[in-house]
Order: sequence, then structure tokens, then C-alpha cells
Amino acid sequence: MKTIMVVTATRAEYGLLKNVLRHIQESDDLELILIVTGTHLSEKYGLTVEEIEQDEIPIAAKISMEVEDAGKSGIVKSMAKLMGALADAIEEFKPDMLLILGDRYEMLACASAGTAMNIPIAHIAGGEVSYGANDEQIRHAITKMSHIHFPEADVYANNIKFMGEEKFRVKQVGALGIENIITTKLLSHKALNEQLGVAVDADTFLITYHPATLSKMLAYEMDELITALDGFNNTMIITYPNADNGGEYIIERWKEFQATHKNVFLFKSLGTQKYLSTMKYAGLIIGNSSSALIEAPIFKKPVVNIGKRQAGRLMATNILSCSNKKEDIAKAIQKALSPEFRNKVDRTVSLYGIGNTSEQIVSILEDLEINERLITKKLVF
Repeated sequence: MKTIMVVTATRAEYGLLKNVLRHIQESDDLELILIVTGTHLSEKYGLTVEEIEQDEIPIAAKISMEVEDAGKSGIVKSMAKLMGALADAIEEFKPDMLLILGDRYEMLACASAGTAMNIPIAHIAGGEVSYGANDEQIRHAITKMSHIHFPEADVYANNIKFMGEEKFRVKQVGALGIENIITTKLLSHKALNEQLGVAVDADTFLITYHPATLSKMLAYEMDELITALDGFNNTMIITYPNADNGGEYIIERWKEFQATHKNVFLFKSLGTQKYLSTMKYAGLIIGNSSSALIEAPIFKKPVVNIGKRQAGRLMATNILSCSNKKEDIAKAIQKALSPEFRNKVDRTVSLYGIGNTSEQIVSILEDLEINERLITKKLVF
């Protein structure tokens, strides 16, 4: 029996990990140790730990990071706090392996703690590229600390190999976000409208905008985005950004925008089911979230991808990328709403495949031998 410690810190991350966690629970060869931290424990960001509890996935420990201070120094201090608490959790639960997803600073703290305590690391969604955020450096740093890699596409698997990782460590399994759409029981149109208190239809915009952490022009970017959106009377469903540096500023700007617009509805978190259901019935996805690049092509929804945050990622034919200038945003929205572009979107093909990603990950973990070959990393070319 191998014990797998999984750490989740955000709503989006948990939504992707949910099926993996369930398969670990059901495995005869694996034992789940779930650590919940980050914005899951924050009222400001929707206290999304409640979604985990409602899913009846047992939580081994909750670690507060005091994420309410999302400034640069606050993030560093919260990382230090998480690392200290993880050291205690690792000593208590003695996991055989640490499983983490993505490229956020919380996962860098986890990977650092695991490395220092000689716990082998399995990493989901490495090898990707996003030049507009410091996630880029974090993601690749985690790759070099990890022992098994689960990239979401062939090109990302190749990127990991180009970084000197041995081929036997790289297991391309597809995207968890795609599997989520297949396995999640989405709400009916009527049920979604009732639960949100909003009439979602083909004229609805679903908007998620995160701070591009390498940018020093957030105030300008929000001015331009809000000015562009102000030119449209469509219903707008807006979800909170991540707890990154600049996230609190975005939230305050959205609150001001909502206060003066009856067509704007702001949500701390929709949860996986409501978020995917909203994406299914909405007419247009706007912002700079990776979910717009991975999940929206499956729903064949037009996407306006704003700014440089996702620069370098795979993008299907349903995605229109534009600058942060209000004129470019407005033009991209108008084009995305046009019959010509919608016809093009109807022919969109996912670049991330369709498969049983979580089952593959768990099967690999079940069969994995934790031995000297796995633990001793070599640089190969």
C-alpha cells in the first residue's frame, strides 16, 4: 500500500483533481492523504473547502496560509508558513509520494518541502508555456524537482524531455479538464438559472480575469477591460481571480463595475459543476484563464483571450487573442459574436484529447516502484 499525499490550494485546482482523488480512494493499492490549504480556507474567496466536504472526500489536514494578504511579501510569507506546516504533515503522515498539480506558488512551496524531505514528487500539467506570468518559472522549477510527470499534451511532454528529464518519467495522459466535462453531471439549463439567480443564455458573457503577475500595468489593464465591456449590454457572469499579487485590486474593480451595472453578476466561486454548466450555456468566454483554452473548445464556445498571461499555450481555432487595449478587446468580442466566427467555432477540435486521464494517473501510481532509479534523477539529452 502506497500513501499518496495530495495538496490542493484553489477552487480550479481541486476541480481538476477531483476525479484523481476519487480514484485514489477507490484503489486497493493506494491510500489518500489530502491536504487542503490556500484560498479554500478563505471566506473572501468563497470558502471552497465546503465543496470538498460536500463531495465527501476526507481531508487529512487543513493548513491556513493567511492568503488574505496577497501582496508580494504576503505571498512569500504564506509560502514559508505552508512549508513549515507541510513539514509537520509529512512527518505525521509519512507519505510515500507527493502529488501536485500546476504552477502556482503554493505548489512551489509543496515541491520544495517534498524535495527537502526526500519525498518523491508526481507533477500534473508540467511542460506548458505561459510567458505572461511568473507561473512560467514556477512550473519549470517544479518539473526539475519532480520524479514523475503527467503532461497534458504531446508538445508539453516533449518540452519536459527537452529540459533533460529521462523518458521513463514522462507519462502523457491528456488534460484533466477535458475528462471533467465528460464525467461531471452538468446542470440543466433551468436548474443552472435557478441556482445562479441569473438567466444564462447565448447572449451571456462568462468572464474570469487573473492578474498577469509579470505585468506592472494592472490598473491600466482593468481600465481598458472595463471600458470595453461597458460597451456591451450582455449579461456578464464574472468570477473572482486567483489569490495572486493584484487579485484584490481586480476584485475591488469588479465590485465597482457591478454596483453600477444591472447586467453584471459577480461570484466568488461557482464550483466545478456550476462553472462548467455556465460555460456550456453561455455565448462567449472572456478573460485570461487557462480553462478558456482547455475546456471551452470541447463546448465549442468562442473565447476572447486577453493580454499575455497565456502567451505560448496551445490554442484551438475557437480562441481569439487580443491585447489589453480597449479597442482591441471590443473588436475581438464583436468578431467572436459574429455568425462567421461562430460557424468556425462549430468546427473546433480539442488539442488536449479526450480520455480517462485520472484513471491513467492512478494506474501509473499503483504500478510505480519507488526505488533508487526513481529517486536518483539524472540530466539527459
